[in-house]
Amino acid sequence: MGKNIIDKGYDPVDIEQKWYRQSMEQGFFRAQDRSEKKQYSIVIPPPNVTGMLHMGHALNNTLQDIMTRFKRMQGYNALWMPGTDHAGIATQNVVEQELARQGLTRHDLGREKFIEKVWEWREKYGGIILNQLQKLGCSCDWERERFTMDDGLSRAVREVFVRLYNDGLIYQGDYIVNWCPRCHTAISDLEVEYTEEQGGLWYIRYPCADGDGEVVVATTRPETMLGDTAVAVNPGDERYKAFVGRDVILPLMNKKIPIIADDYVAVEFGTGAVKITPSCDPNDFEMANRHDIEIIIIMDGSAVINEHGGPYQGQDRYEARKNVVEDLKKGGYLIKEEPYTHNVGRCYRCKTVIEPAVSKQWFVKVKPLARPASSAVVKGRTKIVPAMWEGTYFDWMDNIRDWCISRQIWWGHRIPVWYCDNCNEIIVANDEPTACTSCGGTDTLRQDEDVLDTWFSSALWPFSTLGWPDETEALGTFYPTSLLVTGFDILFFWVARMMMMGLYVMKDVPFTHVYLHALVRDEHGDKMSKSKGNIIDPLEMIDKYGADAFRYTLTAFTAQGRDVKMSEDRIQGYRFFVNKIWNAARFCFMNLEDYPAQGVTPSQEDYSVADRWIRDRLNQVTEDTIAALDEYRFNDAASRLYQFVWHEFCDWYLELIKPMLYSTDSEKGKRAAQETLVTVLKTVVQLLHPIMPFVTEEIWSMLPNTEGSIVISPFPEALESLWDDDAVMRMKMIQDVITSIRNIRGEMNIAPSKKLSVVLSGSDGTSMEILSGGKHYIADMANLEGLTLEQDLREDPKHAATGIAGSVKIFALLEGIIDIAAERARLDKELAKVLKDLTMVSRKLANQDFREKASPSVVKKEIKKSEDLKEKGGILENALKRLDALEG
Repeated sequence: MGKNIIDKGYDPVDIEQKWYRQSMEQGFFRAQDRSEKKQYSIVIPPPNVTGMLHMGHALNNTLQDIMTRFKRMQGYNALWMPGTDHAGIATQNVVEQELARQGLTRHDLGREKFIEKVWEWREKYGGIILNQLQKLGCSCDWERERFTMDDGLSRAVREVFVRLYNDGLIYQGDYIVNWCPRCHTAISDLEVEYTEEQGGLWYIRYPCADGDGEVVVATTRPETMLGDTAVAVNPGDERYKAFVGRDVILPLMNKKIPIIADDYVAVEFGTGAVKITPSCDPNDFEMANRHDIEIIIIMDGSAVINEHGGPYQGQDRYEARKNVVEDLKKGGYLIKEEPYTHNVGRCYRCKTVIEPAVSKQWFVKVKPLARPASSAVVKGRTKIVPAMWEGTYFDWMDNIRDWCISRQIWWGHRIPVWYCDNCNEIIVANDEPTACTSCGGTDTLRQDEDVLDTWFSSALWPFSTLGWPDETEALGTFYPTSLLVTGFDILFFWVARMMMMGLYVMKDVPFTHVYLHALVRDEHGDKMSKSKGNIIDPLEMIDKYGADAFRYTLTAFTAQGRDVKMSEDRIQGYRFFVNKIWNAARFCFMNLEDYPAQGVTPSQEDYSVADRWIRDRLNQVTEDTIAALDEYRFNDAASRLYQFVWHEFCDWYLELIKPMLYSTDSEKGKRAAQETLVTVLKTVVQLLHPIMPFVTEEIWSMLPNTEGSIVISPFPEALESLWDDDAVMRMKMIQDVITSIRNIRGEMNIAPSKKLSVVLSGSDGTSMEILSGGKHYIADMANLEGLTLEQDLREDPKHAATGIAGSVKIFALLEGIIDIAAERARLDKELAKVLKDLTMVSRKLANQDFREKASPSVVKKEIKKSEDLKEKGGILENALKRLDALEG
């Protein structure tokens, strides 16, 4: 063959490093800005510079790499754009923690020095995750790596801000926002994580100012009453019709506030009357605007009560709550307190409870941007896969709120707005102005202190990474991009915003397909977390089992709309699959030593039925794999390839052709088998390559008549000449007969090494002709010492176990092969044990106390045990029936 026989065992470490390095050195991952090929492009969801590779990254990037490698092999000019996100709040927190260990704060350094520190940190640690992606095998065009804070992207951010502002789509205003007292910044609605928590519901008496009656309100946050400016009831609530328009006295603060009527108030909540604190609740804020009610801010940026809180000034919100409740009790205002479960919003970064706060912020007016983004999906310009997420996308777009884009931190894109302290002029510009455009002052300008939400720059990612606002060749070639692969959890954070910005800036969608994958959980379906101890580290798995096995596991369990259940055992299982591929290749190469270097071209008559059959099946798996990948059915592609390689190719074909390969009787038949081996192995490694890039490259490099890298080899296509229905029909009958004989062996406890004599009875001439032609396959694969063919056998042989394969009857002659009495005793004993175990499991499952107290995974395990025992019992009972038939 002219190429060396491969090693007995496959060691991924050296092989993976070797081939990845070679691909990088030879530029196989590079895309061309100008090319005659059709374009295919993906922009990576930029991981945070603070990030380390976790299972979500591994899944997301494996799927992107599969599609990039697949399309590259199909002849596309394939670009996978890499990069990282500056991750404003997260990165600033990391650097602040480093400073804290030195006894410093960012304020000790000042803004400019602190930003320098963050850049230093980014240069030192920011590329770690990209190196980890390379270990995973990601075939990005690394020479194009971008960063959301690099000069080009920063320019794009300023340009879009200015355009939006000039078009009246960015405005500044006092608004209630989600405020993090720990991070000291506003965060968007999407950055608030809600958890159901146990709290309290306090019922407080508000006396009427005229001394006639009182109104009782229920609240989960009594400390906020310090900023109450009204009490509200539903206008349809008959209980309070006489109270609307009157005043009550605000307890502890001793001031009058009005009773108003508003449809927002839920009659069934608490007493039907609610306190209105516009500065501490978004719904109260909206109500205050509707009724022109005073807004009193009672907390500072750290959630500490300010001067408007009277005697509680200087107290943390929780300390104030405790003291307010105590004082309400002392004053006779607290009627009762009861447990109450409600949703509590926490900062997605530091997990601090969010405090709604009124402050001056910058907003994007998103409704005009959302309409075309919704329309684009309705019209199919962008397709969301799975389609089940389209409804969620539309619902969010229809109910979208203006987007708060200002953040009170230092690391990020500083808002390109300048204020003139001399004449109060506001200047919004791409470049820093040298003088006030109104009064001409040169030393009176100061820039807005806030930075933009990280997601603002991320929303521009599909076109800013390609060079916009310049009209680059890359932008003209690769925009709109072909596919976005991301988690469903950032459909609103990122996908929707990219749709809005892409259509606004580029007048075209940013991508034609969006594939939303689910979450990676543990094998029981539980979320991975440090506290549970069920986190799987991708890098550890790659070191232990190799990137190919790890990638294949992720792919095999990625079904549309379903979470990926991952365990180390499953990764190990696919490591066995890598070994299977390796050993199959090794067998092929060992049997190709005398194969001509230039190859052979057998005539159709030289191919055996097994050769013809495997070529047809190869055609089918090629067609199935292409369809599955084109439709993002990743698990189907992995499953189909696994089934073909392990079962059809290894278990059947390689075993079927061994006699031909080892024989010297038919030179033409042997050459046809060898040529088939080469064809199948070559095609298989190409089909597997997008999922398993390394082991396939190693095998490819040793195959005869292959040139260059598998990375840039043409992806296989189904060929009309390889379809062979006749061979498939013949092999099915032969396989069914072999399987039936093997089943008889298993049920009768006959060792595979023990030779049998078998009689086959066909019902027609066609069956007999197929059986006659496949007689040598049956004898070899079923380990027979005698095989007799009879058409329409009139009398069944005595002492024979029977089987059926379609129209063929199988008789395994067992006289002298087994001791019927001893076999019956063995089966009776085994069946008794199975029935005893089944009774115990059934009692446990029938016990309601067990089902209620045991964990779901334990109950599931017992149900599986019951099912397995029933199946085993059925097999043993059938075996006993076979013995009865033998004796009869």
